[in-house]
Amino acid sequence: MSTAINSETAQPIDMKLEVIVVPVSDVERAKAFYASLGWRLDADFAGDDGYRVIQFTPPGSGASVIFGKNVTDARPGSAQGLYLVVSDIEAAREDLRRRGVDISEVFHAGDVQAGNDEPYLFGRHRVGGADPERRSYRSYASFRDPDGNGWLFQEVTTRLPGRIDASTTTFASATDLAGAFRRAEAAHGEYEKQLGHRDEDWPNWYAEYIVREQTGEPQRA
Repeated sequence: MSTAINSETAQPIDMKLEVIVVPVSDVERAKAFYASLGWRLDADFAGDDGYRVIQFTPPGSGASVIFGKNVTDARPGSAQGLYLVVSDIEAAREDLRRRGVDISEVFHAGDVQAGNDEPYLFGRHRVGGADPERRSYRSYASFRDPDGNGWLFQEVTTRLPGRIDASTTTFASATDLAGAFRRAEAAHGEYEKQLGHRDEDWPNWYAEYIVREQTGEPQRA
């Protein structure tokens, strides 16, 4: 006897994005490039029939990229708009620049969404420099692998509401957590000014601030 499931109340099954296929023409060249980014090499498997798959994972990422031979028939370089979320766009760009990667200047969207620039979230026209208000999601830098597959750094410091489950709040790296602590420290300093004395309960204040920042909930006044 089958049991009907109410789609409105049923809890969805976890579906974690695991891998993205990146089409390349020269496997060894691609392997050297992604290794130069500081990404973790997870696998390099080869079969007797010419099959080969290589997997890399960016630092702090839950998803990986794979490429190789007989992995995909997509045209090499056709993967575009691959987003890498970072908490500090300037630091992320400088890290790749030091590694010898040809990466764009930091840019943000202009008021006019027109021009010859490649498309990205929020438009096409690129204006030099980070977003003037340093709004979350609004600052970028772009680079390509040797085949032309296009990657974008996107700075995200505060998630939009509903994007993260507060019960499973995590940080991708110690650097991201340290950045959250610094922002909490600055906000807490203003809070203590309002109190007029030291806040003895600062650990709980910090924790609530950081969780609210990650989940996109409004901060308490």
